[in-house]
Amino acid sequence: MNPTIDLLYRMADDVLILGHRNSEWTGLGPVLEEDIAFSSMAQDKIGHAYALYKILHEKFGEAEPDHLAFNREEKLFKCCHLVQLPNREYDLSLMRHFLFDHAEYLRYLNLKESSFSPLAKLAVKIKGELKYHVLHGDTWVKKLGKANESSNARMQNALNELFPYALGIFEPGIDEQTLINDQVFVGEEALKAQWLEKIEAVLNAADLNLPETTEAQYGGRKGKHTEHLAPMLEEMTEVFRIDPSAEW
Repeated sequence: MNPTIDLLYRMADDVLILGHRNSEWTGLGPVLEEDIAFSSMAQDKIGHAYALYKILHEKFGEAEPDHLAFNREEKLFKCCHLVQLPNREYDLSLMRHFLFDHAEYLRYLNLKESSFSPLAKLAVKIKGELKYHVLHGDTWVKKLGKANESSNARMQNALNELFPYALGIFEPGIDEQTLINDQVFVGEEALKAQWLEKIEAVLNAADLNLPETTEAQYGGRKGKHTEHLAPMLEEMTEVFRIDPSAEW
């Protein structure tokens, strides 16, 4: 597979799946303002997935965006394990949002300079939305990290549990060195270094500690997924699969 196509699938599948996970909080948020915020960010993410699938279709001849989102086998998805995890307590979803969106924001900041112009143009277009996502995550992580002993412990536990999965965001794709050499993308290792620096500063301000583990949950980029992805896809694609040829 062309390494740029692989990169686009990794990015699109991440935000499609996380957008769906975040949308599951609609109507269930702990306060109304958060209900609205998570729903809004879920829509943004699914919109970003659509834009990336559209590039795959228009520039590389891949299938239509609807087909790519709703009519692929599980093994063909390239999303990281972090985005596949089911929602449990709100602290876990909030910490996942914080960890993922910092990586996503930095990814697009780098992609503004990409030699692949469709991706560079998209990065310029959506960076404002992602800046808001990061600000939202930072605000709540600091607020809950410093609120009281119980709140701090819950946020630290969420961070400890999710950190190996978050490191899986940076699982290298196909022929990563070609992407770097061709100046399409700086590469996952460089992105991870930027990410660690950014999140550590926020975590310190929230009285939270960056876990020492360097063990990453890899496999998603190669189609090896958690047990959570298949049932989520089953639910997410249910309406489309009733009649894939239907016109709306």
